[in-house]
Amino acid sequence: MSQISGHKALAHLTRLFCLGLSIALLLGGCVSRPLSETSTPAEPSPAQITILYDAFGRSEAMQKDWGYAALVEVSGKRILFDTGNDPGVFAHNVRAAGVDLTNLDFVVMSHRHGDHMAGLNYLLSVNPKVKIYAPKEVFGVFGGSLPGSFYRRDETLSAESRYYDGQAPELMRFGNAWPQANLALVDQTTEVAPGVTLIALVSDAPGTRELKELSLAINTPQGLVLVVGCSHPGIQAILTEAVKINPHIHFVAGGFHLVVAADAVIDKVSTALFETFKVDWIAPGHCTGEPTFTALRKLFGQHYLYAGLGTVLSLDQRNQPAAQPSDAAELAGDDLSGYLELARRSPDVLNTAPFAIAAMQHMSSLLKPALVP
Repeated sequence: MSQISGHKALAHLTRLFCLGLSIALLLGGCVSRPLSETSTPAEPSPAQITILYDAFGRSEAMQKDWGYAALVEVSGKRILFDTGNDPGVFAHNVRAAGVDLTNLDFVVMSHRHGDHMAGLNYLLSVNPKVKIYAPKEVFGVFGGSLPGSFYRRDETLSAESRYYDGQAPELMRFGNAWPQANLALVDQTTEVAPGVTLIALVSDAPGTRELKELSLAINTPQGLVLVVGCSHPGIQAILTEAVKINPHIHFVAGGFHLVVAADAVIDKVSTALFETFKVDWIAPGHCTGEPTFTALRKLFGQHYLYAGLGTVLSLDQRNQPAAQPSDAAELAGDDLSGYLELARRSPDVLNTAPFAIAAMQHMSSLLKPALVP
């Protein structure tokens, strides 16, 4: 080999080594390693939302059904949000996801509809003492109360013809479907833990008028994380309350109740989320509706996150969608800056098979000519 060709080969091998080392360093954080005595302590659990109940998804181990449930892990809290439509399906999905329901800070039941609360029976069988926040309604399934003075009196009646013999209690409490549960009823927007607020609103839409619903809002350094059940009061109304807590809406997940909405309504709501409220990341599910999935995906682009059954949604500021085929195609070039730019824009792409495969193929293509005599 001539001196010139030898220099070219050396330069090529040096570039290959640098490329391989860079990719190895980038991928190093994705490799699971056993802790040794010299290992640094494990970092706190990542902030994330795990979808435990929905009617669409990629998971083959979990059962699809109409309804919603999610485990929210953020700011050091583990919060179960709703429990789905069927206790058996909910139990199956919880086990399939490897979720421990005995270790919860509290539970939020968004509203009284069966596709959000039926799994509560299973939850109470494994964690009977967990605190459960639910909307306060006068005669709701979660119980309620009224002042004893709410009804009109007639003093002329004899005692045996009067309620409570004419001596009504100051507060009249009404039963609930889970009398042994540790229920805390919420009738107005309330901070239930530092940085954790339950937004309480009432629907005025036909069919759900007077329905009370709770949404979960968590203040984080990246902005407000909002989890909604069905958004019966209107997703825009919920966000209007949310921005009073923090005008920067970082993340919105859950059902937007546009499953039968007309295109004009979908376009109006989608545009408001994108332009008016300037939501950073959006992860719609449940009753949002297929046409709305399409509309939001077009508007939000890479800031639209697939949130089907079994999906784990990272709430980290660097959160990016997993590499799609179009992302993998970007890896076809042989310039290291291309890899690094993609990694900078989409850090989670480093965890994906398309990135690893494309990187190995690229390294192989560089290695072959370098080894040819």
